[in-house]
Amino acid sequence: MLTFAIFFPLVGAVLIAMLPKDQERSAKQIAAVTTVIVLAVVAYLFIDYDRGASGYQFIDSTTWLDSSISDFNLNYTVGLDGLSLPLVLLTAFLGLVSILISWRIELRPKEYFVWLLVLETSLLGVFSSLDLVLFFLFWEIELIPMYFLISIWGSGNRIYSAWKYVLYTFFGSAFMIIGILTLGFTAGTFDIRELAEVGSFDDAIIPAWSIFTLLSIAFLVKMPIVPFHTWLPDAHTDAPTAVSVMLAGVLLKMGGYGILRMSLSIMPEQAADANLIFAIIAAVSIIYGAMMTLVQTDLKRLIAYSSVSHMGYVLLGVSSIGLVGLTGAATQMVTHGLITGMLFALVGMVYDRAHTREIGELGGLAARMPFITAMMLVAGLASLGLPALAGFSAEVTVFLGTFEQHEALTIIGVVGVAFAAGYILWMIQRVFWGQPDPKWAELTDATAWWERGPIIALTVAIVAIGVYPAWIMDLLRDGVAPIAEKLA
Repeated sequence: MLTFAIFFPLVGAVLIAMLPKDQERSAKQIAAVTTVIVLAVVAYLFIDYDRGASGYQFIDSTTWLDSSISDFNLNYTVGLDGLSLPLVLLTAFLGLVSILISWRIELRPKEYFVWLLVLETSLLGVFSSLDLVLFFLFWEIELIPMYFLISIWGSGNRIYSAWKYVLYTFFGSAFMIIGILTLGFTAGTFDIRELAEVGSFDDAIIPAWSIFTLLSIAFLVKMPIVPFHTWLPDAHTDAPTAVSVMLAGVLLKMGGYGILRMSLSIMPEQAADANLIFAIIAAVSIIYGAMMTLVQTDLKRLIAYSSVSHMGYVLLGVSSIGLVGLTGAATQMVTHGLITGMLFALVGMVYDRAHTREIGELGGLAARMPFITAMMLVAGLASLGLPALAGFSAEVTVFLGTFEQHEALTIIGVVGVAFAAGYILWMIQRVFWGQPDPKWAELTDATAWWERGPIIALTVAIVAIGVYPAWIMDLLRDGVAPIAEKLA
């Protein structure tokens, strides 16, 4: 069933591509049905997952290239554990959200929905792969739909932003492929499970710390972490709303997942030695990202820089090299995906109506958009870590897990929460409250089902994790526990 979930979006993409010109508006219905089916299958896997068992489940494996042709096998191997399953569920959920909030797309709808579905397959593949070569292939495939989605359906300087995203990712991928090939040729396998049991790569053709650095740089670029972050504000600003939702909600998590699954799990000795470096980089990203939000005038750029800050919490949790901190880091990836995805969806709704994202031009929108205002308040409060909402449980767990290891740097991370409260509340007050501007008198609220439905679903998920985080955190803890044991 896992393979079906990964590749079924491609079936929907093929069906959409075959539509005649006069029926291209049916593309959105096919895309919606496809993503509903994928979400249903992934939800079934989430429910059916045996939380009492260790290791990977739902494994599908077949040989691509056997040892009669090369010195080792290349396999199509996919499976899920407590770390990857929640991220696959997040991908399927936000995949459906991105389709629904694109319901009114007019420009080349067939191509648009085809690329969104191809993007979903690549992301599901990244989080499910148990073979490094397969992981790299899915990682690279994601570049193609992202380039076209930003360059064709984006706004502003969209060609520049699309190329900047591609070049930064290629830069990281060049480092990654060197690290992957070195690991595979040294161990005689590309199977992630087998590589995690090797223990030492001292006999590799390059030093083990070099392999670790190559992999980590690739993942830090994708997260992104300072100083590799500059592609993110441009990509977000010029991307269409649905792409911003997927970019912030899922694509950034590829970097955090890679660090946990590859850097820490396969090379725990080097990861333990690098924990202070990770903590310093994380603290810089948290404060730098938060400070940059305070000078932004564009709503999308503000949220983009907040993502730089919040992904710093993921790396801070990683630097703890302990079970609590790693659990917090994994939880932060899931909760940030939900919260930031919701923020970008709401900003897109405001932009569709006001045709501007400039904070200085907006004001008093609460009177015209009560639903959007209320939902923005929920998402904003969750982003700044208000108790009973999803962001709180993740950030507190990161701080609890990291404080003993890096006291001063954890305190710096806590200061970032204060910055978050400042820029989130300032943004909401400026845009939605204050004296209503007569020029916005004709604006309407979100009333369509395809607008309200996804936002309400995201709100339910954010509140559910905030009120009872154990249902997702226990699963993530089981997923990172083997990693923490190797680091101990």
